[in-house]
Amino acid sequence: MRTVIQRVKHASVTIDGVINGKIEQGFLLLVGIKDDDTEAVVEKMADKIAKMRIFDDENGKMNLALQQVGGAILSISQFTLFANCKKGNRPSFDGAGKPEHAKAMYLYFNEVLRRYGLQVEEGIFAADMKVELLNDGPITICLDSEDLK
Repeated sequence: MRTVIQRVKHASVTIDGVINGKIEQGFLLLVGIKDDDTEAVVEKMADKIAKMRIFDDENGKMNLALQQVGGAILSISQFTLFANCKKGNRPSFDGAGKPEHAKAMYLYFNEVLRRYGLQVEEGIFAADMKVELLNDGPITICLDSEDLK
């Protein structure tokens, strides 16, 4: 599982000209799932993100978590996080999870985040989405489940 976390002032996702999800301060998450990702992997990733302290405290130090600043999450499925660009100029996406499994794990991931008391807005799995954001910082962090302990 791979997740790109962007600290944002605001973010939204539009599908077919209609806003499907919108947040103010919080995280825009781009979420990629592999076929061997399990519920345990998803839970570990959600725990890391829910507790991540990347908002400034009163001293300007990144020390506060999402809940401490009243932030929300906009979660977007993103199979292209597993693009393989080793050969040629056209990426291969063979490393991305099969749609049925990836969708189930993506939805489960969002549900686990909600269990932490977080507001989670979503895109629509496999839809053509237009994502807008104002990156705050800019702060962008890439997490790979294989690197989490």
